[in-house]
Amino acid sequence: MPTNANPHIDLQAISRQVMTQYGFEPNFPPEIIRQLAQIKSNPPKSLPSPDIRDMRTLLWSSIDNDTSRDLDQIEYAERTPGGQIKIMIGIADVDAFVPKDSPIDKHAAIETTTVYTGVSIFPMLPEELSTGATSLLEDADKLSVVTEYLVGADGSVNSSNVYRAIVRNKAQLTYRAVGAWLEGTAAPPSKVAASSGLQAQLKLQDEAAQALRKRRYECGALDIDTQETRAVVSNDQVVDVETEQKNRATELIEDFMIAANGVVARMLEKVSSLRRIVKTPERWDRIVQLAAGLGEKLPADPNSKALNDFLVKRRAIDPDHFADLSLAVIKLIGPGEYVVERPGDPAQGHFGLAVQDYTHSTAPNRRFADLVTQRLVKSVLTNSTSPYSDAELGTIAANCTQKGDAERKVERQMSKRMAAIAMSRRIGETFDAIVTGATPKGTFVRVMQPHVEGLLVEGAKGLDVGDRLKVKLTKTDVQRGYIDFARV
Repeated sequence: MPTNANPHIDLQAISRQVMTQYGFEPNFPPEIIRQLAQIKSNPPKSLPSPDIRDMRTLLWSSIDNDTSRDLDQIEYAERTPGGQIKIMIGIADVDAFVPKDSPIDKHAAIETTTVYTGVSIFPMLPEELSTGATSLLEDADKLSVVTEYLVGADGSVNSSNVYRAIVRNKAQLTYRAVGAWLEGTAAPPSKVAASSGLQAQLKLQDEAAQALRKRRYECGALDIDTQETRAVVSNDQVVDVETEQKNRATELIEDFMIAANGVVARMLEKVSSLRRIVKTPERWDRIVQLAAGLGEKLPADPNSKALNDFLVKRRAIDPDHFADLSLAVIKLIGPGEYVVERPGDPAQGHFGLAVQDYTHSTAPNRRFADLVTQRLVKSVLTNSTSPYSDAELGTIAANCTQKGDAERKVERQMSKRMAAIAMSRRIGETFDAIVTGATPKGTFVRVMQPHVEGLLVEGAKGLDVGDRLKVKLTKTDVQRGYIDFARV
């Protein structure tokens, strides 16, 4: 049954309007087209040199979403004679194609991020680069910056190194297919089935990732179930909303990238650099209150290890409602931000990951902060002057934080519109829900099946983040993305 009650709604046009509303420029200026032509006529040479290793013979592979073309990283693992696992993460060398202060770089510095709206992708870099020349696509020689580290049996990250290299992705794989295979719920995808070497490679990567994850949780990283929703679009029309689940493959990449970002952050300790931090939660008291309501006691002062122990226990006791609890905790912890860390500054840390050294380095096709970090890494490798002053880094950090917030708003606005279309035929139905926001602008709830958020227009008095309730869908407004609920 079609769910779009108004066939004239142009989601593509709406997505561009929302992008502009939140300060993004959906179009690339003419000077970028000229720079692209110059890059095409004179591309960087992908040849080995004394400073660029030739690593094309290794069995590199990538794991990403089913439709991804902007591939930022590929992975390779090998077991050392001492029993540790050496992990190598090849990151797309975007800086080789996009010089600092060039037209493409200036545009990326303003936009700071690729925005995914569900119906359109607004790339930070022109697609000729992000999904072509700088993307680590299968069976192509590519320039990269490799982050290498050793993973001990206990999940510790030991000896590390960062260097430039030429790489070649031998197998472009997807989260769903690899995850199901690693979990034993499906046969291996065809590329994996055809290669015993690739099978062994992925299992070794999974072994290292599991050790990394176990160690992070032991140190207090939060074991949170972040279920996301995705609109199912057919012929530019929303036909459903589905929940995207994590699996072993998404966790593998997440664990590898967190470790790689830590390696790069520590490498940059002697220069001014960008850090990605999540501050200690201001609403820790509410998190303590939620735990008390479930018969558990958390310390009065914020403690990520104690919080994670509580979350692990609740996942085991009540797995069906763990996503509800995770959502409440995420909302109460709050979003991350970018800051400048100068040599000698005390590390501010990342509360959710329980790490003191964390930057963003693994997605330069999609995040400007990662491209900046890549340039800082290269300057350290060549013992050259930093390409950025502290003042420049401060401006970049503030803009990346601001645009990151704007990105979330764009994606949320588009998600609301698509959810409103999908929910328009369910007015009058009753749902289990959880409060996700209690602000002067109103109280917001998310229903559990499907994971759709809206405004509680009746019965909000006395509710706070994390409270569970039953709600009835009373109204949808696709043009404005409104979904209204009433407490039952």
